[in-house]
Amino acid sequence: MIDAYLWNTPNGQKLGIALEEFGLPYAVHLVDISKGDQRTPAYRAINPNGKIPAIVDSDGPAGAPLTVFESGAILLYLAEKTGKLLPKDPNGRWAAIEWLMFQMAGVGPTFGQAGFFMRASEKVPTAIERSTNESLRLLDVLDKRLGEAEHLAGEYSVADIATWPWVTAAASFLGLTLPPNVARWQAAIAARPAVQKGLALCKTP
Repeated sequence: MIDAYLWNTPNGQKLGIALEEFGLPYAVHLVDISKGDQRTPAYRAINPNGKIPAIVDSDGPAGAPLTVFESGAILLYLAEKTGKLLPKDPNGRWAAIEWLMFQMAGVGPTFGQAGFFMRASEKVPTAIERSTNESLRLLDVLDKRLGEAEHLAGEYSVADIATWPWVTAAASFLGLTLPPNVARWQAAIAARPAVQKGLALCKTP
């Protein structure tokens, strides 16, 4: 059983989607970050960084429970556990890992900063311009890749699960226009039943 701790943010949505895509039994625990639930001692015992998402796998390696935090680490752990959504051939595997790292190091932080500066009560034009321009540059990198392949690693993988919620937020929350190949990819993934079910897990009843 996977105990999943998440909330309705791009990083939380990654885990919701992954739970459905991997097909493992799970229990969802919503961590209301607007109320500070992520900072409670009970939750910090699971994730010392006080962020979402996190998981506790009651059937971890050798049958012992295992806690995993950081969304990229969770996706890789679940992929290894199930043998799904991480290509078997070395070239494809490393393509998935490098695009996953591209999301973790670039797409997520940059889009997040752009959203913060755009909506901050005190506007800092240089910060807004820099984070927006970098967001557009990263979208162009994705567009070039998705003009070469249907998915980031060639086949659908953890890299797509990690990147899709942030790209979707770039369009809906930041108001950025998605370039054509990214828009095609975004719509195709949005239509996946597991993605729709996974997003629903992140929302309050």
